[in-house]
Amino acid sequence: MQDKKPNIIMILSDDQGAWAMNAAGNPEIITPNLDRLCEEGVRFENFFCTSPVCSPARASILTGKIPSAHGVHDWIKEGNDKELPIEYLVGQTCYTDILSENGYKCMLSGKWHLGASFIAQHNFTEWYTHLRGSGDYYRAPMIREGEMDIQDGYVTDLITDDAIRNIQNHTGDENPFYLSIHYTAPHSPWIDQHPEAYTSLYKDCRFESCPQGTPHPEAVYRYDKETARECLIGYFAAVTAMDAAIGRVLDTLEEEGIRENTFIIFLSDNGFNCGHHGIWGKGCGTLNLNMYDTSVKVPCVVSYPGKISGGQVCDSLLSQYDIFPTLMELTGFTYHEESQMPGRSFLPMIDGRGEKEKADIVVFDEYGPVRMIRDHQYKYVHRYPYGPHEFYDLIKDPEESYNYIEDQRYQEIIEEMRKRMIIWFQQYADSRVDGVFEPVGGNGQLCRPGIYSDGKIAFDSNRKATSSHKAGY
Repeated sequence: MQDKKPNIIMILSDDQGAWAMNAAGNPEIITPNLDRLCEEGVRFENFFCTSPVCSPARASILTGKIPSAHGVHDWIKEGNDKELPIEYLVGQTCYTDILSENGYKCMLSGKWHLGASFIAQHNFTEWYTHLRGSGDYYRAPMIREGEMDIQDGYVTDLITDDAIRNIQNHTGDENPFYLSIHYTAPHSPWIDQHPEAYTSLYKDCRFESCPQGTPHPEAVYRYDKETARECLIGYFAAVTAMDAAIGRVLDTLEEEGIRENTFIIFLSDNGFNCGHHGIWGKGCGTLNLNMYDTSVKVPCVVSYPGKISGGQVCDSLLSQYDIFPTLMELTGFTYHEESQMPGRSFLPMIDGRGEKEKADIVVFDEYGPVRMIRDHQYKYVHRYPYGPHEFYDLIKDPEESYNYIEDQRYQEIIEEMRKRMIIWFQQYADSRVDGVFEPVGGNGQLCRPGIYSDGKIAFDSNRKATSSHKAGY
């Protein structure tokens, strides 16, 4: 590795299913630049979010901690504006804090959605972010230098323009930079929101990758056939428009002569269902919060030309809580609270220094009182306090269409996975903000722990089924 630490770029999409990338095996979606990134790096087939909804997943990426340790358990509903700002990660150490302490210039172009949007936090010195986290793609409420900056442009392009300016302005710096490029795409809304140049690409698409079957019995959003097709056109167009924007970023790095000394991570905050399992949405797309693979699996690609061989596909089970330790190994920096973090660096799995897989590796997920443990064959989902629980044999039933929780053939495996899950969460959860004891229902978090005297988190639990196309906001 060179004497100068690498530049680091984190490209984070919003609500992109692991299936929504051509290189991942979906021939219907057009993603030439993500495919290019895969050719230059490593694509992960089994990368999972820490929670199948945006804010807790983003908090886990930054802190390396699970939601039941950092206290963000649902998407942030209140505390984003100037009047009553709430910094949901106050008191937490983010990897940007460590990078900054060691000389990195830390910059954000795009979505934050962890509260107090007008305030630059955790050592980001360049701060261009969305007020709330999602909304219309034109005239988006963006924040720059503590003031609202509303422009007529398409928000994916506005975020990209800002990111490119940051790259160009800091390419010649003595110290390296860290840049978060956080798109709102392909989050809803989808209908009449995206440039015709991209929607026209899908006017004749059959969308066989997104079958529209019988709605899930607990589906929150239900569409008729015509509306579902319009949503699919918008969703796919949002991904392709974002892909074109990522191509501009990659081209800029090459033009500036810094591509080979720039470590890029691309991933999504959580997965998404566009009709899969009869759901439109993510973990909160059903009344009982779900842990289907389409909700918890995310696309992930890492590229570092000259240091990591391109064209690799890694099938190791990995999670967003592994990103923090990976960046620490990459840079050689240390963090004194590593014992409180469950993750491990995945660099040895992709640069030839270590095994690509271990038989005992599992991943864990949570969404409030719902928890998951998964290995390569089995998945167990536990809903506190009374269920319903789920168990899937992913070899026999990769689509998770049959719940084997009552099947006597699996009871020993179920009990072992349940015990392992309980022990793991006991080790890494903070009892003061443990999601098991919080009324998380998928309709938004109103404040951070400690706001009320009992230390509990406030949630809006008034969830109702709707036909709105703004699924999963």
